[in-house]
Amino acid sequence: MVTRERRAGARWVYYMDRIRIIGGNPLNGVIPISGAKNAALPLMIASLLTSDTLTLENVPHLADVEQLVRILGNHGVDIAVNGRRERQTDGYSRTIHFTCRTIADTTAPYDLVSKMRASFWVIGPLLAREGKARVSLPGGCAIGTRPVDLFIEGLQALGATMEIDGGYINATAPKGGLIGTRYTFPKVSVGASHVMMMAASLARGTTVIGNAAREPEVVDLANCLNAMGAKITGAGTQTITIEGVTSLSGARHRVLPDRIETGTYAMAVAMAGGDVVLEGTRADLLETALETIRRSGAEITDTADGIRVVRNGGGIKPVDIVTDPFPGFPTDLQAQFMALMTKSSGVSHITETIFENRFMHVQELARLGAKISLSGQTAKIEGVQRLRGAPVMATDLRASVSLVIAGLAAEGETMVSRVYHLDRGFERLEEKLTRCGAIVERVSD
Repeated sequence: MVTRERRAGARWVYYMDRIRIIGGNPLNGVIPISGAKNAALPLMIASLLTSDTLTLENVPHLADVEQLVRILGNHGVDIAVNGRRERQTDGYSRTIHFTCRTIADTTAPYDLVSKMRASFWVIGPLLAREGKARVSLPGGCAIGTRPVDLFIEGLQALGATMEIDGGYINATAPKGGLIGTRYTFPKVSVGASHVMMMAASLARGTTVIGNAAREPEVVDLANCLNAMGAKITGAGTQTITIEGVTSLSGARHRVLPDRIETGTYAMAVAMAGGDVVLEGTRADLLETALETIRRSGAEITDTADGIRVVRNGGGIKPVDIVTDPFPGFPTDLQAQFMALMTKSSGVSHITETIFENRFMHVQELARLGAKISLSGQTAKIEGVQRLRGAPVMATDLRASVSLVIAGLAAEGETMVSRVYHLDRGFERLEEKLTRCGAIVERVSD
């Protein structure tokens, strides 16, 4: 099975990777937190809204980012990349310049959209700037169907005509462009909020979005769009107001730190033990998750450089959680927290409210000795004293890293296959963990 691609001369070479973990070592040191993937992707797509250059700093080097680079190139975006090493922690940061003088193609084909759902979001900027877009329906995914109804209804509220034909959405704006409106989402959707904000930025008149997503990544996009000349207020609340402008300019914007990566490494320390500074991140991005980790027994404090996570000697306490949109507990940290709870001193419960099929990691954690039972959308975890290493298989991005966390605390060797999922969302994971004393290595076949 093809997993990831690596540049070799003038061609792409494909290979399969696994991650080998020898558990039992505490984590001590510094882990630099990368730019947020979930913020970088919509920011990159926003480059379609202007003919000027949009410069994004702190862009992570991830498979999803590289895929979106190819997708944007299909639409006519010229891309220039600069990279640099930062400070003594040797963290990697990239600055990328996106310039779309003209839209070369308003069609987003199936072979590109099917590889990454977020690429569907190009429909908003294409429709706003060119008045038309033909974008493939993305289909389902491993953790849920994620229907695009909210995207379609929101753009229709702006006056767009939407027709589905042959697996594609053909979208057309009214003569003169999209028209400002009042629209309330029937369900909170981060992706649909991104698309609605981008499209409404170039609409005629004022748009008011109700029941909007409040996630930090939505705020980050609004801040970038405002730097480009948009007039957006209320981002971070349930009501976002956008006063349409005739055009947007270029800007320079720094991608915010990845709160999911932050929470993931905080849980890794809570599970394996140790003392780690998560450098370059912010506690306000995931306060609910950090408080939940504290309740499990870890000490978490702010530092001048980021966040310090410590767990030395004390056991892991059971904690019940329910996933919710921001500011609730993130669904993207649910699998990692389940891994932590497998070694708690009692019984905990996790209820998933966002995606209907996000417990596929349960059976893989069971291979390590975890005791987990499912009832609908709730998992019951009975903590065990010992986990034992075993071969396991990643099923999606967040599930894959939950297996790594569990492997850090398991006895013996854990071999995680299908780690191409990890490469979609975690930059240089094995290197960051190894620097803190873990025995983690990538094995290429």
